[in-house]
Amino acid sequence: MKILAISDVPSKALWDYGTREHLQGIDLILSCGDLPKKYLEYLTNFTTVPILYVHGNHDGSYRGDEPGGCICVDDQVFVWNGLRIMGLGGCFRYNQEDTYQYTEAAMRRRARKLWLQAHKVGGIDILLTHAPASGLNDGTDRAHKGFVCFNGLLDEYQPAWFVHGHVHLNYDAKLPRVCTRGNTTVINATERYVFEIPDPDPLQKRKFLWGSAKK
Repeated sequence: MKILAISDVPSKALWDYGTREHLQGIDLILSCGDLPKKYLEYLTNFTTVPILYVHGNHDGSYRGDEPGGCICVDDQVFVWNGLRIMGLGGCFRYNQEDTYQYTEAAMRRRARKLWLQAHKVGGIDILLTHAPASGLNDGTDRAHKGFVCFNGLLDEYQPAWFVHGHVHLNYDAKLPRVCTRGNTTVINATERYVFEIPDPDPLQKRKFLWGSAKK
């Protein structure tokens, strides 16, 4: 399965020219937020694959007018063709102006509400967020601080992939596009990044995870 991850900065290669060619062979599109509504809707004209998204902190304009043809997976565990995706958009609260900002406690409460959904499907394969995890390629300023509770989710569910945005790669030349944390591959989706994963088996029976306690 080939996945296109996008975030924060519209890609000229996708928006200005050659859109259809660049989307050929893509099986799924994941948006980590802070992209114009019209950009996501534009992409739907050139592909029939699902575009799943979470909100970024600058997506307040979406409220009441979400991107047409796309699927918001914020605050849910969304299963597509056997692939289990937990969506938690937004960033660390740093002002009162932008929407989709959360304190650490508020984000932790959101994550706890997904515990039953995640355990019913036997865990998650992808953690899809806007902000990074604390201490994992996040920023030093309050606006780009990562969430501690995301580290807890990585420890509890051990997803194969953690895809986020928010911290643009041009903020720091040392920021990696891809790194690992334990058995999880961490991807910064700024602008666009294509990666491949094994095809999930949609008929595979998932065991309910009784053993883990709520964090």
